[in-house]
Amino acid sequence: MSLPRFIQIHTLHTYPAALLNRDDAGLAKRLPYGGAIRTRISSQCLKRHWRVADDAFSLAKLGVPMATRTRYVAELIRQRLIEQGIDEARAFATAEALLEALFGEKADKKKEGVKALQTGQAVLFGNEEIAYLARRCRDIASDFSDPVALKAEVAKFLKEEKKNIEAMKLGSGLESALFGRMVTSDLLANRDAAVSVAHAFTVHEAQVENDYFTVVDDFAQAEDGAGSAGIFDTELASGLYYGYVVIDVPQLVANLEGIKAADVFTIGADKRELAGKVAQHLLHLIATVSPGAKRGSTAPYDWAKFVLVEAGDWQPRSLAAAFHDPMPLKGDSSIRARAAGKLANEIAAFDAAYGMPTARRFLSLDELTVPAAERATLSQLGEWIAQTVRDGAC
Repeated sequence: MSLPRFIQIHTLHTYPAALLNRDDAGLAKRLPYGGAIRTRISSQCLKRHWRVADDAFSLAKLGVPMATRTRYVAELIRQRLIEQGIDEARAFATAEALLEALFGEKADKKKEGVKALQTGQAVLFGNEEIAYLARRCRDIASDFSDPVALKAEVAKFLKEEKKNIEAMKLGSGLESALFGRMVTSDLLANRDAAVSVAHAFTVHEAQVENDYFTVVDDFAQAEDGAGSAGIFDTELASGLYYGYVVIDVPQLVANLEGIKAADVFTIGADKRELAGKVAQHLLHLIATVSPGAKRGSTAPYDWAKFVLVEAGDWQPRSLAAAFHDPMPLKGDSSIRARAAGKLANEIAAFDAAYGMPTARRFLSLDELTVPAAERATLSQLGEWIAQTVRDGAC
């Protein structure tokens, strides 16, 4: 089989008594689906935890430049200039000129009366981009002292080197190669996401309750036995969540190698080696890294109970419809095993209707079969994905 266009990853995770992702009111995020309210985990929440995870398969251990999401990139550069011997006034003027040249009117230099260098919203900057901009700003600040001249020189440098900045390989970081970057600046390059992530949701109706608790004041309790320092409540949810992720293989290779997606099919396996490792690491993160607020009081750590990986050329399709009708919590077997079985049945129905030619592997804690799929461990799944991306061999 030739290099697959898409790799699809389906998962089932179980979380009891947790607050994985909160809304603006501090409640568990919800989703209406199939006439029932479910609890959900947003794609932003999932991606954030995969990006910053620190374990054997963290993205940072791939040896690829990472990124920093911040409103204060100009302030960060100002601090670096001062550390490198540029006086404070000149460092501020240079960083301010950079901010205005990059974002124009969207540069917001005041907040609550405190002068600070910031953008109107957080922007994902590659650490290599930040280092490059800081280095060039240092050179300019060393040669110019007048604020007007500084501003003109910074604008000139960015205009003249716009193509270099856009073409900087992995300059915007591994995170943008995976999840994309949308910026309104004319001087920074947008990147198409190679990975699409769906909001995870419970396969059954929402199960939530308010957790009432008190905080004990040790000193007061020792004095008079009362001891309460406050009464609080929070919402906790339990559930079995279906998750879905799609990797656009040519786009991932193109983002990592700095080439056009159409050229990916003509390059050798050695040029796809990194993309294979990235996909392998991402699979491990998807299966084993848990999101979650209130981690200290709920320990919401889980590994996937079911993982199905598909590789093929057809347009992706979610299996979420298997749970359009909420599953009953009680049955002749565990809801986990029944949910995995519903996914297998949904695949069989798609195969019967479309004859979809995808290669498949799956992991499951329960005994079941998946149509046209081999059973494997997580390590074997990761190795299969890496080989599939590198060699195009499914």
